[in-house]
Amino acid sequence: MDNTLTVILGIVAILLPLVVGRLFWKRFDHYFGKGDEVYMDTLGYFIKKIGLTILVAFIILWIGISLVFNGSAS
Repeated sequence: MDNTLTVILGIVAILLPLVVGRLFWKRFDHYFGKGDEVYMDTLGYFIKKIGLTILVAFIILWIGISLVFNGSAS
């Protein structure tokens, strides 16, 4: 694979989890908040929200980087 293409795809693979993580953070309340403001203000809810956001972003980062650098050794 061309070095320029590897660099461009690498940058995209690094930035994509940030965008997806931000969207997941914003929509987390809609899917898991159940419309309960008291529940959404608890520490347990916040820890679940931040943990799942980091997990989703890390999985997307891992998949993206592995796809970019899978064929670059040749």
